[in-house]
Amino acid sequence: MKIDGKPYRTIWLNDDGRTVQIIDQTLLPHEFATVTLGSLEDAAHAIRVMQVRGAPLIGATAAYGLCMALAVDPSDEALEAAAATLLATRPTAVNLRWALDEMVAAVRNLPRGERRAAAYARAAEICDEDVAQCYAIGGYGLELIRAVHGGKGAGEPVNILTHCNAGWLATVDWGTALAPIYRAHDAGIPVHVWVDETRPRNQGAALTAWELGRHGVPHTLIADNVGGHLMQHGKVDLCITGTDRTAANGDVCNKIGTYLKALAASDNDVPFYVALPRSTIDWGIADGVAEIPIEERDAAEVTRLRGRDTAGRVAEFDIAPEGTNAANYAFDVTPARLVTALITERGVCAASREGLLSLYPERADGA
Repeated sequence: MKIDGKPYRTIWLNDDGRTVQIIDQTLLPHEFATVTLGSLEDAAHAIRVMQVRGAPLIGATAAYGLCMALAVDPSDEALEAAAATLLATRPTAVNLRWALDEMVAAVRNLPRGERRAAAYARAAEICDEDVAQCYAIGGYGLELIRAVHGGKGAGEPVNILTHCNAGWLATVDWGTALAPIYRAHDAGIPVHVWVDETRPRNQGAALTAWELGRHGVPHTLIADNVGGHLMQHGKVDLCITGTDRTAANGDVCNKIGTYLKALAASDNDVPFYVALPRSTIDWGIADGVAEIPIEERDAAEVTRLRGRDTAGRVAEFDIAPEGTNAANYAFDVTPARLVTALITERGVCAASREGLLSLYPERADGA
Protein backbone atom coordinates (compact mmCIF):
# COMPACT_ATOMS: atom_id res chain seq x y z
CA MET A 1 0.00 0.00 0.00
CA LYS A 2 1.07 3.64 -0.30
CA ILE A 3 1.82 6.30 2.27
CA ASP A 4 2.06 9.79 0.78
CA GLY A 5 2.53 8.19 -2.62
CA LYS A 6 5.35 5.86 -1.57
CA PRO A 7 4.67 2.10 -1.57
CA TYR A 8 5.34 0.26 1.68
CA ARG A 9 5.14 -3.16 3.15
CA THR A 10 5.00 -3.53 6.91
CA ILE A 11 8.33 -5.40 7.04
CA TRP A 12 11.18 -5.55 4.57
CA LEU A 13 14.81 -6.68 4.37
CA ASN A 14 17.40 -3.91 4.53
CA ASP A 15 20.14 -3.50 1.95
CA ASP A 16 22.63 -5.22 4.25
CA GLY A 17 20.77 -8.49 3.64
CA ARG A 18 20.58 -9.27 7.36
CA THR A 19 18.52 -6.72 9.31
CA VAL A 20 14.90 -5.80 8.66
CA GLN A 21 12.86 -2.64 8.82
CA ILE A 22 9.38 -2.34 10.31
CA ILE A 23 6.79 0.39 10.76
CA ASP A 24 6.55 1.17 14.48
CA GLN A 25 2.80 0.81 14.97
CA THR A 26 2.91 1.98 18.59
CA LEU A 27 3.54 5.52 17.29
CA LEU A 28 0.62 5.66 14.86
CA PRO A 29 -1.46 7.63 14.05
CA HIS A 30 0.45 10.61 15.44
CA GLU A 31 3.86 9.72 14.03
CA PHE A 32 5.00 7.56 11.14
CA ALA A 33 8.42 6.05 11.83
CA THR A 34 10.34 2.93 10.93
CA VAL A 35 12.58 0.86 13.19
CA THR A 36 15.47 -1.44 12.36
CA LEU A 37 15.40 -4.92 13.88
CA GLY A 38 18.92 -6.27 14.04
CA SER A 39 18.67 -9.30 16.27
CA LEU A 40 16.49 -12.07 17.62
CA GLU A 41 15.95 -9.98 20.73
CA ASP A 42 14.82 -6.97 18.67
CA ALA A 43 12.27 -9.11 16.81
CA ALA A 44 10.93 -10.65 20.01
CA HIS A 45 10.64 -7.22 21.62
CA ALA A 46 8.82 -5.78 18.58
CA ILE A 47 6.25 -8.57 18.74
CA ARG A 48 5.85 -8.41 22.50
CA VAL A 49 5.29 -4.65 22.77
CA MET A 50 3.21 -4.60 19.57
CA GLN A 51 5.46 -2.49 17.38
CA VAL A 52 4.23 -5.15 14.98
CA ARG A 53 0.83 -6.78 15.47
CA GLY A 54 -1.74 -8.70 13.52
CA ALA A 55 -1.39 -12.45 13.16
CA PRO A 56 0.23 -12.61 9.68
CA LEU A 57 2.72 -9.82 10.42
CA ILE A 58 3.67 -11.42 13.74
CA GLY A 59 4.49 -14.59 11.82
CA ALA A 60 6.58 -12.73 9.24
CA THR A 61 8.50 -10.87 11.93
CA ALA A 62 9.18 -14.10 13.80
CA ALA A 63 10.49 -15.64 10.58
CA TYR A 64 13.05 -12.87 10.20
CA GLY A 65 13.85 -13.05 13.90
CA LEU A 66 14.87 -16.66 13.40
CA CYS A 67 16.98 -15.62 10.41
CA MET A 68 18.88 -13.09 12.48
CA ALA A 69 19.48 -15.65 15.20
CA LEU A 70 20.93 -18.12 12.68
CA ALA A 71 23.16 -15.38 11.23
CA VAL A 72 24.86 -15.28 14.63
CA ASP A 73 24.77 -18.99 15.49
CA PRO A 74 23.49 -21.61 13.01
CA SER A 75 23.62 -24.52 15.47
CA ASP A 76 20.70 -26.79 16.32
CA GLU A 77 20.77 -25.47 19.88
CA ALA A 78 20.52 -21.85 18.73
CA LEU A 79 17.71 -22.74 16.30
CA GLU A 80 15.64 -24.38 19.01
CA ALA A 81 16.31 -21.61 21.54
CA ALA A 82 15.41 -18.87 19.07
CA ALA A 83 12.17 -20.58 18.09
CA ALA A 84 11.22 -20.99 21.76
CA THR A 85 11.99 -17.33 22.51
CA LEU A 86 9.83 -16.09 19.66
CA LEU A 87 6.98 -18.51 20.34
CA ALA A 88 6.69 -17.21 23.90
CA THR A 89 6.06 -13.59 22.83
CA ARG A 90 2.32 -13.85 22.05
CA PRO A 91 0.14 -16.86 22.94
CA THR A 92 -3.02 -16.45 20.84
CA ALA A 93 -2.16 -15.88 17.16
CA VAL A 94 -1.38 -19.23 15.55
CA ASN A 95 0.49 -17.67 12.61
CA LEU A 96 3.44 -17.20 14.95
CA ARG A 97 3.79 -20.93 15.52
CA TRP A 98 3.05 -21.70 11.88
CA ALA A 99 5.80 -19.39 10.63
CA LEU A 100 8.33 -20.79 13.09
CA ASP A 101 7.46 -24.35 12.08
CA GLU A 102 7.94 -23.38 8.43
CA MET A 103 11.31 -21.81 9.17
CA VAL A 104 12.58 -24.72 11.26
CA ALA A 105 11.51 -27.20 8.57
CA ALA A 106 13.35 -25.17 5.93
CA VAL A 107 16.73 -25.34 7.70
CA ARG A 108 16.76 -28.23 10.14
CA ASN A 109 18.30 -30.84 7.82
CA LEU A 110 20.76 -28.50 6.14
CA PRO A 111 24.48 -28.16 6.92
CA ARG A 112 25.10 -25.24 9.25
CA GLY A 113 26.87 -23.28 6.55
CA GLU A 114 23.75 -23.29 4.38
CA ARG A 115 21.17 -22.44 7.03
CA ARG A 116 21.41 -18.66 6.98
CA ALA A 117 20.75 -18.33 3.24
CA ALA A 118 17.95 -20.88 3.34
CA ALA A 119 16.32 -19.12 6.29
CA TYR A 120 16.31 -15.71 4.65
CA ALA A 121 14.96 -17.22 1.44
CA ARG A 122 12.07 -18.90 3.28
CA ALA A 123 11.28 -15.75 5.28
CA ALA A 124 11.05 -13.77 2.03
CA GLU A 125 8.74 -16.42 0.61
CA ILE A 126 6.50 -16.26 3.68
CA CYS A 127 6.16 -12.50 3.17
CA ASP A 128 5.45 -12.80 -0.55
CA GLU A 129 2.95 -15.60 0.06
CA ASP A 130 1.13 -13.46 2.60
CA VAL A 131 0.79 -10.60 0.12
CA ALA A 132 -0.57 -12.93 -2.57
CA GLN A 133 -3.00 -14.59 -0.16
CA CYS A 134 -4.32 -11.29 1.15
CA TYR A 135 -4.84 -10.02 -2.40
CA ALA A 136 -6.78 -13.19 -3.19
CA ILE A 137 -8.88 -12.80 -0.04
CA GLY A 138 -9.65 -9.30 -1.24
CA GLY A 139 -10.87 -10.65 -4.57
CA TYR A 140 -13.29 -13.13 -3.02
CA GLY A 141 -14.54 -10.57 -0.53
CA LEU A 142 -14.95 -8.03 -3.32
CA GLU A 143 -17.57 -10.25 -4.94
CA LEU A 144 -19.57 -10.34 -1.69
CA ILE A 145 -19.50 -6.55 -1.53
CA ARG A 146 -20.38 -6.31 -5.22
CA ALA A 147 -23.44 -8.51 -4.65
CA VAL A 148 -24.66 -6.25 -1.83
CA HIS A 149 -24.06 -3.17 -3.94
CA GLY A 150 -26.18 -4.64 -6.72
CA GLY A 151 -29.19 -4.56 -4.45
CA LYS A 152 -28.81 -0.94 -3.39
CA GLY A 153 -29.87 2.29 -5.02
CA ALA A 154 -27.63 4.12 -7.47
CA GLY A 155 -24.73 5.79 -5.70
CA GLU A 156 -25.75 4.39 -2.32
CA PRO A 157 -22.68 3.09 -0.46
CA VAL A 158 -22.24 -0.38 0.98
CA ASN A 159 -21.90 0.12 4.73
CA ILE A 160 -19.39 -2.26 6.29
CA LEU A 161 -18.56 -2.59 9.98
CA THR A 162 -15.16 -3.87 11.05
CA HIS A 163 -13.53 -4.42 14.43
CA CYS A 164 -9.88 -3.89 15.40
CA ASN A 165 -7.32 -3.61 12.60
CA ALA A 166 -7.12 -6.32 9.95
CA GLY A 167 -5.75 -4.11 7.21
CA TRP A 168 -2.35 -3.97 5.60
CA LEU A 169 -0.76 -2.94 8.90
CA ALA A 170 -1.76 -6.33 10.33
CA THR A 171 -0.25 -8.27 7.45
CA VAL A 172 2.67 -7.76 5.08
CA ASP A 173 0.38 -5.92 2.64
CA TRP A 174 -3.33 -5.55 1.67
CA GLY A 175 -4.72 -7.01 4.89
CA THR A 176 -7.41 -9.61 5.49
CA ALA A 177 -10.72 -7.97 6.47
CA LEU A 178 -9.81 -4.70 4.78
CA ALA A 179 -8.51 -6.24 1.55
CA PRO A 180 -12.06 -6.66 0.14
CA ILE A 181 -12.82 -3.06 1.09
CA TYR A 182 -9.71 -1.72 -0.62
CA ARG A 183 -10.40 -3.75 -3.74
CA ALA A 184 -14.05 -2.66 -3.82
CA HIS A 185 -13.05 0.98 -3.42
CA ASP A 186 -10.42 0.66 -6.14
CA ALA A 187 -13.02 -0.98 -8.41
CA GLY A 188 -15.27 2.06 -8.09
CA ILE A 189 -17.86 0.50 -5.75
CA PRO A 190 -18.95 3.11 -3.18
CA VAL A 191 -18.16 1.80 0.29
CA HIS A 192 -18.35 3.33 3.74
CA VAL A 193 -16.72 1.72 6.76
CA TRP A 194 -17.91 1.91 10.36
CA VAL A 195 -14.65 1.69 12.34
CA ASP A 196 -14.91 0.40 15.90
CA GLU A 197 -12.44 2.22 18.15
CA THR A 198 -11.42 -1.19 19.60
CA ARG A 199 -10.58 -0.59 23.23
CA PRO A 200 -8.34 -0.86 25.08
CA ARG A 201 -5.47 -0.28 22.61
CA ASN A 202 -7.70 1.54 20.11
CA GLN A 203 -6.35 -0.20 17.01
CA GLY A 204 -9.46 0.80 15.11
CA ALA A 205 -9.11 4.48 15.97
CA ALA A 206 -5.33 4.58 15.63
CA LEU A 207 -4.66 2.16 12.78
CA THR A 208 -7.77 1.29 10.76
CA ALA A 209 -8.93 4.90 10.52
CA TRP A 210 -5.37 5.95 9.58
CA GLU A 211 -5.13 3.29 6.86
CA LEU A 212 -8.52 4.00 5.34
CA GLY A 213 -7.91 7.73 5.41
CA ARG A 214 -4.57 7.39 3.64
CA HIS A 215 -6.23 5.30 0.93
CA GLY A 216 -9.20 7.62 0.56
CA VAL A 217 -11.87 5.17 1.75
CA PRO A 218 -14.87 6.93 3.40
CA HIS A 219 -15.19 5.87 7.03
CA THR A 220 -16.63 6.89 10.37
CA LEU A 221 -15.05 6.14 13.73
CA ILE A 222 -17.50 4.88 16.36
CA ALA A 223 -17.33 3.80 19.98
CA ASP A 224 -17.19 0.04 20.40
CA ASN A 225 -20.75 -0.31 21.65
CA VAL A 226 -22.42 1.59 18.79
CA GLY A 227 -22.46 -1.31 16.32
CA GLY A 228 -25.61 -2.94 17.62
CA HIS A 229 -27.53 0.32 17.44
CA LEU A 230 -26.44 0.85 13.83
CA MET A 231 -27.51 -2.67 12.90
CA GLN A 232 -30.93 -2.20 14.51
CA HIS A 233 -31.50 0.81 12.29
CA GLY A 234 -30.37 -0.79 9.05
CA LYS A 235 -27.13 1.16 8.78
CA VAL A 236 -24.83 -1.86 8.43
CA ASP A 237 -24.97 -4.05 5.32
CA LEU A 238 -22.33 -6.53 6.41
CA CYS A 239 -19.55 -7.03 8.93
CA ILE A 240 -16.05 -8.19 8.06
CA THR A 241 -13.41 -8.91 10.69
CA GLY A 242 -10.12 -10.72 10.78
CA THR A 243 -9.09 -13.56 13.06
CA ASP A 244 -5.93 -14.46 14.94
CA ARG A 245 -6.75 -18.15 15.17
CA THR A 246 -9.48 -20.21 13.53
CA ALA A 247 -10.35 -23.60 14.97
CA ALA A 248 -10.96 -26.60 12.74
CA ASN A 249 -14.70 -26.36 13.51
CA GLY A 250 -14.91 -22.76 12.24
CA ASP A 251 -14.78 -20.94 15.58
CA VAL A 252 -12.81 -17.71 15.23
CA CYS A 253 -10.67 -15.92 17.79
CA ASN A 254 -10.26 -12.19 17.24
CA LYS A 255 -9.81 -8.97 19.19
CA ILE A 256 -11.94 -8.70 22.32
CA GLY A 257 -15.42 -7.48 21.44
CA THR A 258 -15.74 -9.37 18.19
CA TYR A 259 -18.10 -11.90 19.78
CA LEU A 260 -20.49 -9.13 20.81
CA LYS A 261 -20.53 -7.75 17.26
CA ALA A 262 -21.34 -11.21 15.93
CA LEU A 263 -24.22 -11.56 18.41
CA ALA A 264 -25.64 -8.20 17.35
CA ALA A 265 -25.25 -9.11 13.68
CA SER A 266 -27.06 -12.41 14.19
CA ASP A 267 -29.90 -10.71 16.02
CA ASN A 268 -30.35 -8.22 13.18
CA ASP A 269 -29.80 -10.55 10.19
CA VAL A 270 -26.60 -8.76 9.19
CA PRO A 271 -24.07 -11.04 7.44
CA PHE A 272 -20.94 -11.54 9.56
CA TYR A 273 -17.86 -12.55 7.55
CA VAL A 274 -14.39 -13.39 8.77
CA ALA A 275 -11.35 -13.08 6.48
CA LEU A 276 -8.25 -15.20 6.98
CA PRO A 277 -5.28 -16.83 5.25
CA ARG A 278 -4.62 -20.55 5.64
CA SER A 279 -1.82 -19.90 8.15
CA THR A 280 -4.46 -18.71 10.64
CA ILE A 281 -6.27 -22.07 10.71
CA ASP A 282 -5.33 -24.26 13.67
CA TRP A 283 -6.31 -27.75 12.56
CA GLY A 284 -5.33 -29.13 15.96
CA ILE A 285 -8.11 -27.29 17.81
CA ALA A 286 -11.60 -28.73 17.53
CA ASP A 287 -13.39 -26.31 19.88
CA GLY A 288 -12.20 -22.72 19.81
CA VAL A 289 -14.12 -21.55 22.86
CA ALA A 290 -12.73 -24.32 25.03
CA GLU A 291 -9.22 -24.62 23.65
CA ILE A 292 -7.82 -21.37 22.24
CA PRO A 293 -5.57 -19.65 24.81
CA ILE A 294 -6.65 -16.07 25.47
CA GLU A 295 -3.85 -13.58 26.06
CA GLU A 296 -4.18 -11.35 29.11
CA ARG A 297 -2.19 -8.15 28.75
CA ASP A 298 -1.07 -5.43 31.13
CA ALA A 299 -4.01 -3.88 32.99
CA ALA A 300 -2.49 -0.44 32.38
CA GLU A 301 -3.72 -0.68 28.78
CA VAL A 302 -7.25 -0.42 30.21
CA THR A 303 -6.62 2.33 32.77
CA ARG A 304 -4.44 4.57 30.60
CA LEU A 305 -4.86 6.12 27.15
CA ARG A 306 -2.27 7.47 24.75
CA GLY A 307 -3.16 10.47 22.62
CA ARG A 308 -2.36 13.98 21.49
CA ASP A 309 -3.43 16.91 23.65
CA THR A 310 -4.67 20.29 22.46
CA ALA A 311 -1.10 21.60 22.41
CA GLY A 312 -0.11 18.87 19.96
CA ARG A 313 1.89 16.85 22.47
CA VAL A 314 1.59 13.07 22.49
CA ALA A 315 1.24 11.75 26.02
CA GLU A 316 -0.41 9.10 28.17
CA PHE A 317 -3.37 9.88 30.41
CA ASP A 318 -4.96 8.06 33.36
CA ILE A 319 -8.69 7.50 32.85
CA ALA A 320 -9.48 5.55 36.04
CA PRO A 321 -9.04 6.28 39.75
CA GLU A 322 -5.57 5.54 41.01
CA GLY A 323 -5.28 1.95 42.23
CA THR A 324 -8.30 0.69 40.27
CA ASN A 325 -8.10 -3.04 39.57
CA ALA A 326 -8.48 -3.81 35.86
CA ALA A 327 -8.55 -6.94 33.69
CA ASN A 328 -7.32 -6.94 30.11
CA TYR A 329 -8.45 -9.94 28.07
CA ALA A 330 -7.08 -9.28 24.61
CA PHE A 331 -9.22 -11.69 22.55
CA ASP A 332 -12.52 -13.54 22.53
CA VAL A 333 -13.88 -16.44 20.51
CA THR A 334 -16.89 -16.18 18.21
CA PRO A 335 -18.63 -19.55 17.76
CA ALA A 336 -18.94 -20.78 14.19
CA ARG A 337 -22.75 -20.66 14.38
CA LEU A 338 -22.54 -16.85 14.38
CA VAL A 339 -20.23 -16.63 11.35
CA THR A 340 -21.97 -16.31 7.98
CA ALA A 341 -18.90 -17.51 6.08
CA LEU A 342 -15.12 -17.53 6.06
CA ILE A 343 -13.28 -15.64 3.30
CA THR A 344 -9.95 -17.31 2.50
CA GLU A 345 -7.35 -17.12 -0.24
CA ARG A 346 -8.99 -20.20 -1.80
CA GLY A 347 -12.56 -18.96 -1.71
CA VAL A 348 -15.55 -18.50 0.58
CA CYS A 349 -16.77 -21.38 2.72
CA ALA A 350 -19.06 -22.23 5.59
CA ALA A 351 -17.61 -21.75 9.06
CA SER A 352 -17.40 -25.47 9.80
CA ARG A 353 -14.98 -28.33 9.52
CA GLU A 354 -16.75 -29.48 6.37
CA GLY A 355 -16.59 -25.98 4.92
CA LEU A 356 -12.88 -25.62 5.61
CA LEU A 357 -12.10 -29.07 4.23
CA SER A 358 -13.95 -28.19 1.02
CA LEU A 359 -11.22 -25.60 0.41
CA TYR A 360 -8.36 -27.48 2.06
CA PRO A 361 -9.01 -31.14 1.20
CA GLU A 362 -5.37 -32.00 1.86
CA ARG A 363 -6.11 -31.56 5.59
CA ALA A 364 -8.75 -34.31 5.60
CA ASP A 365 -6.20 -36.89 6.68
CA GLY A 366 -4.84 -34.63 9.40
CA ALA A 367 -1.69 -33.72 7.46
